[in-house]
Amino acid sequence: MSRPTEPIPALFFVSAFGRKKEIILSAVEKLAKFLGPVQWTSPWLAFDFTDYYTPEFGKPLVRAFFFFGLRPQEDLIEVKHWAYEVERSFMENERRLVNLDPGYLLLSRLVLSTFKDFAHRIYLGRGVFAEVTLIFRGGSFKPLPWTYPDYAAPETIALFNKAREDYKKLLRC
Repeated sequence: MSRPTEPIPALFFVSAFGRKKEIILSAVEKLAKFLGPVQWTSPWLAFDFTDYYTPEFGKPLVRAFFFFGLRPQEDLIEVKHWAYEVERSFMENERRLVNLDPGYLLLSRLVLSTFKDFAHRIYLGRGVFAEVTLIFRGGSFKPLPWTYPDYAAPETIALFNKAREDYKKLLRC
């Protein structure tokens, strides 16, 4: 019987969206007190793949991905709860002004965290589920049947392919 291997650290990121860039940046700055400094940020993108958030946030929405450093994969539970508390600190009239969705990247996959259960999600603990959203095959990340359309978009795939290259450099350190 073989012994379990120690998992490699993951590159943590947060997808952040809302109506105002300055609020998003303030929320990410607050989250960085838990996660450490942002290593790099994606360009701002329109968040227009769904109207699901329109009743709460209004329109138009903008999004960016913020990449932090390497952390143990099991930190995803705590990071999800930190992000939730930061979101709550930016509420107005019982509506969020920013949405923070943490996840992490490995060489083989991209994992998102959620508080919502579904058939393809694995329970981690403390109300947090994990979902493999993209897998790396044939030189690029690929979506799965349940991947959100914004994560399956070519510009998002390109962004995570770049993040994967940066992650490989961090692992060599």
